Amino acid sequence: TAALGEETLASASSSSDSDTGGASPPPRKKHRASAAEGAGEPGASAETTGLSTLVLGLAACPLLQATSAVYFNRNAAGNLSTNMQSNGAGQGQEPGLSCLGSAQNGESSSAAGAHSNGLASGTNNGSSPGPNSGAASGPAAGTPTASGSGSEAASIKKKKRLSQSEEDVIRLIGQHLHGLGLNQTVELLMQESGCRLEHPSATKFRSHVMEGEWDKAENDLNELKPLMHSPNAIVVTTESLQTLLMKFLLLQQKYLEYLEDGKVLEALQVLRGELTPLKYNTERIHVLSGYLMCSHAEDLRAKAEWEGKGVTSRCRLLDKLQTYLPPSVMLPPRRLQTLLRQAVELQRDRCLYHNTKLDSSLDSVSLLLDHVCSRKQFPCYTQQILTEHCNEVWFCKFSNDGTKLATGSKDTTVIIWQVDSETHQLKLLKTLEGHAYGVSYLAWSPDDTYLIACGPDDCSELWLWNVQTGELRTKMSQSHEDSLTSVAWNPDGKRFVTGGQRGQFYQCDLEGNLLDSWEGVRVQCLWCLSDGRTVLASDTHQRIRGYNFEDLTDRNIVQEDHPIMSFTVSKNGRLALLNVATQGVHLWDLQDRVLVRKYQGVTQGFYTIHSCFGGHNEDFIASGSEDHKVYIWHKRSELPIAELTGHTRTVNCVSWSPTMPSLMASASDDGTVRIWGPAPFMDTQELDENCSSMDS
Repeated sequence: TAALGEETLASASSSSDSDTGGASPPPRKKHRASAAEGAGEPGASAETTGLSTLVLGLAACPLLQATSAVYFNRNAAGNLSTNMQSNGAGQGQEPGLSCLGSAQNGESSSAAGAHSNGLASGTNNGSSPGPNSGAASGPAAGTPTASGSGSEAASIKKKKRLSQSEEDVIRLIGQHLHGLGLNQTVELLMQESGCRLEHPSATKFRSHVMEGEWDKAENDLNELKPLMHSPNAIVVTTESLQTLLMKFLLLQQKYLEYLEDGKVLEALQVLRGELTPLKYNTERIHVLSGYLMCSHAEDLRAKAEWEGKGVTSRCRLLDKLQTYLPPSVMLPPRRLQTLLRQAVELQRDRCLYHNTKLDSSLDSVSLLLDHVCSRKQFPCYTQQILTEHCNEVWFCKFSNDGTKLATGSKDTTVIIWQVDSETHQLKLLKTLEGHAYGVSYLAWSPDDTYLIACGPDDCSELWLWNVQTGELRTKMSQSHEDSLTSVAWNPDGKRFVTGGQRGQFYQCDLEGNLLDSWEGVRVQCLWCLSDGRTVLASDTHQRIRGYNFEDLTDRNIVQEDHPIMSFTVSKNGRLALLNVATQGVHLWDLQDRVLVRKYQGVTQGFYTIHSCFGGHNEDFIASGSEDHKVYIWHKRSELPIAELTGHTRTVNCVSWSPTMPSLMASASDDGTVRIWGPAPFMDTQELDENCSSMDS
């Protein structure tokens, strides 16, 4: 049997040599051609007969069964790969089968399906896909004729079909490059990817708008009309209304450009014959007609708030027009920059320690790194300890311009401190004396000219100081039975309201004259809203009510289940921060009248503790605590992001500088005022230890 096999193999080899002129071809792997491919070819018939005889011999020889199995597997894989190649499905095979599955003579077929979203499909260097694209002349199919042919076949790959997100990214990059003027790069990118930047009708429309060919641009709207209806458009309207709005904007630009060029008759024709018949935005048409009276182009541009004829105004017009088109037709203007800016803002918004001004420009940040703020940049470290008071310090408050700090104490004095804007160091400026009962509350006038000081519950007097001169302007006392413990300035700086828990609620002028009063309101804390009419007052009924001194009306705004010891309001008047007895710090939305968040960690009993908003954009909240600590939260987070230690008794009040987001002050029963700021320059190891222990 072995001899028979050798003889048959020799016969097949001889037949193959005779077909090639007797020259032996280079060594190669045998590939068995199918019966259909070998039909009518003498060489192929002889080879098939010889191999069949060889197969019979191998089947009868047990010792060669393993070799036979390998041979059959190789040929089966070759046939399968050949069939897959003819069907265009021969990609991604194992390395051992890639040669068998490669296209003959270095040719490969290309996918003929078009991309989604109306994008153009790619080409394949001129080769035409089809059922016989894998067929080759010359040697047997799947057998390279030269060493270079195999590498060429391996290098030419079938183009990958792009997903929708990949197409979107390519279009975004193309739009950004186009904005930079790299038009040839954009063309190459679109050609190689098989995408298109925008719909051809949109491209034509853009060109006509930028060239000022308004009649052609109007005609382009008819081509775009079937493409407009999409829920993904920035401005979603009906199809007819979209066309109307876009046409109105085009004609408005056309009208203004005629006016600037001095073509008054043409402009009048556009106004009467084209804009008015649209019967849209009659009020705007009246305004446009008034521009006919402009004497020169500068006057027109000023009154119309228009950049004038040219690229700038037409680009702005295109930005408006694009909002009515779905992104599959024309991308929204500067879409990539918008997405990047949103990503940067989102990272900043999620950063718990971000405490600097938000810059909307992408030039101020690195897009290569995620945004991260360190706790070392946050006011968590004691920068200065003020020890001039000789008793408990009950209150502290920065001036509205951030240049001064006022502190009130049980020692009957108010101290005004000057803040150095560069070093953030404070030095004593003035001491205001004579408050017999001590000072438990302070309020700066809107222009920081005056400072009002109030005492504790049994104090019936109120002091109004001129901060510049250090002179007492007014000492007010309506009755010895009064208790004036809280005060708030009207935004006009000419009036203020004051009250206490014994039922007094007054509105006075700078001389202390009584302007209005509200009887029977036991006031705990006061705040004047920016409208100049509404005064918020927390009372002994565990609520905050709004009082209007002009029409003498009041309404309930906040209702708690426990006494409200103090509260403060954000600059925009939307949020209120409450210190609630035994409950801690609560955040309320005054407009919606709902409890937004309860902050954890602080120890709040029945002491009056004053918390505050602070940091850039008032993103943070700080409060003292009866456990001798200062707690800081991000406004969105219930858990504290910092616990500041250093005081040895209850921290009564915290004030955050309104102009220096990294500066904060706290007043305590231990008789000190601590100034908090970023980490000082120190040894890195020591700094890390302080941060990890959250110790000042």
